[in-house]
Amino acid sequence: MRNPKNAFKAALQAGTQQIGIWNTIDGKTVVEQLASCGFDWMLVDTEHSPISVTDVMSALQAIAAYPDTSAVVRAAGNDTVEIKRLLDIGVQSLMIPYVQTADEARAAVSAMRYGPHGVRGFAGMTRATRFAKVENYVQTVEDELCLIVQVETISAIGQLEEIASVEGVDAVFIGPADLAASMGHPGNTGHPEVVAVIKDAIARLKAMGKPAGILSLDTAFNRQCIEWGTTFTAVGVDLCLLDDAVRALATSFGK
Repeated sequence: MRNPKNAFKAALQAGTQQIGIWNTIDGKTVVEQLASCGFDWMLVDTEHSPISVTDVMSALQAIAAYPDTSAVVRAAGNDTVEIKRLLDIGVQSLMIPYVQTADEARAAVSAMRYGPHGVRGFAGMTRATRFAKVENYVQTVEDELCLIVQVETISAIGQLEEIASVEGVDAVFIGPADLAASMGHPGNTGHPEVVAVIKDAIARLKAMGKPAGILSLDTAFNRQCIEWGTTFTAVGVDLCLLDDAVRALATSFGK
C-alpha cells in the first residue's frame, strides 16, 4: 500500500486557488456535512474549539469519503507531543498557530520529521501508516506532509521572509484578527492599516513563491485577497454560518 497523495499540497505547489471552509463544531455530523459541500479544503480547528485529537480522527474518517475535499488541521499550539499525535492519526496538512520567529518555524518542522532530521517519535501501528501497511512510510511520509505556519502579529509580519524561508515550511497563513489586535485595532480587521499590512504580506509571500492563505467572513475582502495573490482562502466558519442563518430565521418571525 502506498502513502496517500496530499492533493492540497500538490494544489498549493501548482498555484491553484483552493477555497476552504472552517470547522469548529465538534462531532461527526457537521464535519461530514461540510465535506459534502464541494470546498477544496476544510480546516478542522483544535485551537479555538472543543475539538479533541479523538474528534480529529473521526473528522478525518468522515472527510475521507469526499476525496475532492482535503482535510487541514490546526493544532492548538506549536507542541511537539500534540503534533506527533495528530500526525500519527493521519493528518497530512497541519497548521501551526502563532508562529513568531524562524526558530519557532524550525521547531514545527522538526516536530514533523523523524530523526536524524527531526524529533518525531516512531510508531508503526498507527492510522497514518494504515496500520503498518504503507510501504516505506518512514522514508516517504515527508513528501506528502504539508506544514502551514500561521503569522498573526505585527512582530511576526516583520520577520515574514525569515519565517517563510525556513526549509520545510510549505505555506504561510495570515491571521487577521490577532494581527489587528497586535496593531492596536482589536476587533477591527477592516481597519485601513491592518488591510495594508495584509496586502503587503501577501505580496511579499507571492514574490518569494510561498503560498499565502487567509480566513475572513467578509466575502468582498476574500475576493480582494485572492486578487492580491492568496493561494488558499477560507471563506466561512461553520458556527458563524449557523448563527447567521438561525438569527435571520428568528428575525423573519419577529424574534
